[in-house]
Amino acid sequence: MTILIADSGSTKTAWSVIETSSKTNTCIFTQGINPFQQTEEEIGGILQHELIPNIVQRTLIDIDAIHFYGAGCTKEKAPIVAAALRRIISSTGRIFVESDMLGAARGLCGHNHGIVCILGTGSNSCYYDGKDIAANVSPLGYILGDEGSGAYIGKRLVGDILKRQFPKEIRDAFFDETHETAATIIQKVYREQLPNRFLASLSPFCARHRQHPAMNAFLIDCFTQFFKRNIDLYPSLVSKGDFGTVNFIGSIAYFYKDEIIAAASACGYEIGKILQSPLEGLIDYHTA
Repeated sequence: MTILIADSGSTKTAWSVIETSSKTNTCIFTQGINPFQQTEEEIGGILQHELIPNIVQRTLIDIDAIHFYGAGCTKEKAPIVAAALRRIISSTGRIFVESDMLGAARGLCGHNHGIVCILGTGSNSCYYDGKDIAANVSPLGYILGDEGSGAYIGKRLVGDILKRQFPKEIRDAFFDETHETAATIIQKVYREQLPNRFLASLSPFCARHRQHPAMNAFLIDCFTQFFKRNIDLYPSLVSKGDFGTVNFIGSIAYFYKDEIIAAASACGYEIGKILQSPLEGLIDYHTA
C-alpha cells in the first residue's frame, strides 16, 4: 500500500511517500500551497514542476490514498486543491484534503485531546477532542490577527524599527543585516505579492538578537498576545474542565521554544509537545 501525505503551509509543503509494505518513507519539499492565495492552475503548476519530477513514476500509479493537510484548506477551498491533485497525479487512489489545523492535531495528539497551535508563517489554534476539532478561534490572517506567527513578528518588528521603538543598536543591526530600507519595506508590504512571506522572512533577525533584553521582551510579548487573544478564549467555547496541555507545531514554535514557554508560564498554561513538523505523527496516524 502506498500513501502520499502532505503538510502544507503558506511558505513550503512537505510531502511524504510511504510504502507501508516495505516501511520506506521518501520526503519531498515544494513551495507552499494555499487555495486562498493560489488558483487551481497555480497549484497544478507547483505539483507538475516541483512534486512530480521527484516521485518515481511507478509510485504515482500505485498511490492508494492522498492525505493533504494545508493552510487555507477550508471546506469551501479544499476542492480547489483536490481538483489540482486529481488532475496532475494520475492515481486512482482516494484524495482527502483537510485543514492544516486537523493535520497538526492528528500529528501532535493522535487520538488524545488537547489544545493544538500552529505557529509558522501564519498562526492558528484549536481544541481537539481526540477525534475532531471541537472549537477554533479564528486566526483572522496576518493583517487582523495571526498573533505569534512569523508574519506577525515581522509586521511588528518593521513597525517598531521604523517608528524607533527599539534601541539604536537593534535598529542599526536590522538595516545592516537585512539590507532593507523604509522604501523597500513599503514596496514589499503594500505593492508586491505575498507580503506575509516577506514579513515572516524577517523573523530570523529576531532569533539572532534574542539575547538582547529589548528583543527578548518583544518576542515574549508577541507570544503572550497569542495566548491572550486566542488560547484564553477556549474555556468559554468548550464546556470542559480539563483542556489538557497546549501543544505547538511549526517553524516559529520550534525555534522560539524558550520564549513560548516563558509566555505560557506567565499566562498560566502547561506546554506539551513543541515540534517543527507534524509529518512523523501523521505517518503514525495513517499507518497504525
